[in-house]
Amino acid sequence: MTTIATEFATLPLSAAMLANLDALGYAQMTPIQAQSLPVILKGMDLIAQAKTGSGKTAAFGIGLLNPINPRYFGCQALVLCPTRELADQVAKELRRLARSEDNIKILTLCGGVSLGPQIASLEHGAHIIVGTPGRVQQHLRKGTLVLDGLNTLVLDEADRMLDMGFYDAIADILGQTPERRQTLLFSATYPAGIKQLSAAFMRNPQQVKAESLHADTQIEQRFYEISPEQRMDAVTTLLAHFRPQSCVAFCFTKQQCQEVVDHLKAKGIAAESLHGDLEQRDRDQVLTLFANRSTSVLVATDVAARGLDIDALDMVINVELARDSEIHVHRVGRTGRAGEKGLAASLVAPSEAHRAQAIEQLQKAPLRWEQIDSLKPQAGGPLVPTMSTLCIGAGRKDKLRPGDILGALTGDAGIPGTQVGKIAIFDFQAFVAVERGVAKQALQRLNSGKIKGRSLRVRIV
Repeated sequence: MTTIATEFATLPLSAAMLANLDALGYAQMTPIQAQSLPVILKGMDLIAQAKTGSGKTAAFGIGLLNPINPRYFGCQALVLCPTRELADQVAKELRRLARSEDNIKILTLCGGVSLGPQIASLEHGAHIIVGTPGRVQQHLRKGTLVLDGLNTLVLDEADRMLDMGFYDAIADILGQTPERRQTLLFSATYPAGIKQLSAAFMRNPQQVKAESLHADTQIEQRFYEISPEQRMDAVTTLLAHFRPQSCVAFCFTKQQCQEVVDHLKAKGIAAESLHGDLEQRDRDQVLTLFANRSTSVLVATDVAARGLDIDALDMVINVELARDSEIHVHRVGRTGRAGEKGLAASLVAPSEAHRAQAIEQLQKAPLRWEQIDSLKPQAGGPLVPTMSTLCIGAGRKDKLRPGDILGALTGDAGIPGTQVGKIAIFDFQAFVAVERGVAKQALQRLNSGKIKGRSLRVRIV
């Protein structure tokens, strides 16, 4: 067996880039980086099968920064992502990777925000664009984005972009790029649409695949056989027994999400639904409540949960097994991150037994089956989240900063800073988490006082 070199120093990178990688704490290449970077740095096209959390962003990030000419202020690299959250995450990582270069400008172009400021930023020029297909297409149509000087095009989480119906938009964008560009495609699964894309738009792509199964020591998986009518009660049984601080429950349809949320709320459990039809504003709110610990359970469809970057997720519940065993591996991989142990519980009705068999074949190990009746509620009353969220009727466009909100809450004998959690600021609204016990006091304080010298509308979400 040939061993693959895992030191970044074995790659043809500049001394400045190697020093920056070292400073960022990138010690060894992850499997996907070790397999894909030598191919990318040779300028070849690549199809890489890798999941979120495998280090793929750094793989294509290092690759696309390598040929950039800082003195040419045109778009030289374009990264397409399925969601705004993922685009923001990718841009943040690219900025860290680009620190060793002089003045590399990285711009995100996503929907859900107005076009005006994006057009103004584009007029100043940018080396790298990270965006969602719909919005990038809009700028191309308007002529505000030109891709004549493009070296590298990256399709990140390509399978999800296809799930979300972006095939035509991607094909349209690819059609407006130079023939001699390098195309890098990253995807967790390998559906037919991807074969179609690569056949139409890629030149002799090399294929690499990172091991996508999770170590059992990191994630404990348990399977429970249920009858279909038991499904909703089984979800509450799991939550009452394991009492996770944060849990994502995966469903198939928007309707199933709503049923689960209604069922949990009726039982006094704080739950929010995340599906593809949510307005961006509502999506921001739901994700903020979950990230800041104001809601315990996020009930989501696979498409909607894509590109979610959630730290410290205690548990995943598969309300129904995924129809594709690779998607199952993907769902389960959202827990047990960053060295923490994770738990994944799957509910399986008799008609879904074949899906369980497919998972067993993929994992090459017998599944651990348990009885749902053996689970007893643990002491501690209903699952109440530790935090509560206040929504403030102003945001980034009103020049509101986290420090302004923190100051208004804690200044002049206000609530202690230790009782204030995460602060998230969007264009026209902001959210701040506070400990549940002081929520009323915090609300009163913000409503009676001023933030940045103005009285703003504040409510408890």
